Amino acid sequence: MTMGRGSVRKVDPSIDLSEHLWHMDRLPRPWDPGVVFPQPGPVEVDVGCGKGTFLLQASLEHPQRNYLGIEKQYKFAAYSASRVAKRHLPNARVVHGDALWVFREVFTPGSLAAVHVYFPDPWWKKRHRKRRVMVQPFLEDVQRTLQPGGELHFWTDVEDYFQETVALIAQVTDLEGPFEVPQRPAQHDLDYRTNYERKARLQGRPVFRALYRKRSS
Repeated sequence: MTMGRGSVRKVDPSIDLSEHLWHMDRLPRPWDPGVVFPQPGPVEVDVGCGKGTFLLQASLEHPQRNYLGIEKQYKFAAYSASRVAKRHLPNARVVHGDALWVFREVFTPGSLAAVHVYFPDPWWKKRHRKRRVMVQPFLEDVQRTLQPGGELHFWTDVEDYFQETVALIAQVTDLEGPFEVPQRPAQHDLDYRTNYERKARLQGRPVFRALYRKRSS
């Protein structure tokens, strides 16, 4: 089951984060990716990017696409930004702030090619469930901000949370899916989408994956 994130290494103060770490208040409103990224290209958002494993891997593998990580905890946002800044990646940026606010207040309709939500906190206690990311207002904003054919990727190692979220997505959106995402063998020790996926699979726990697409019409 998804647990606390733990600690991260101290960010090397010699790494310049000015281009790669943004506060959510600094984002252009209305959304203009040309202000954030120096290169044109489709924008994909990593919600709760944590230590930046997916953000780093995806931006290296797909240099023609732009990746924006959003992270609420500053220490993780700064660490993720340091990983991509160290490699001077022009297509990766990290926003310190609340993803639900950014989706609601910043992103414009049809502006995103994909939204990635990997292993969000399930907030087990009933009184805390309002803190979940995968709630109706956010899912409605995902559908609004995705371009036609754009994708929502949702992974978790908590089956109850997965089933509840799949049912909610069907209830409040018109996204196509869920489409099955098969698990592939890891080619090396770091060949996992996130640190959570690596821990779950090494411990033999199942990972539940779903892919959705916005209808073209």
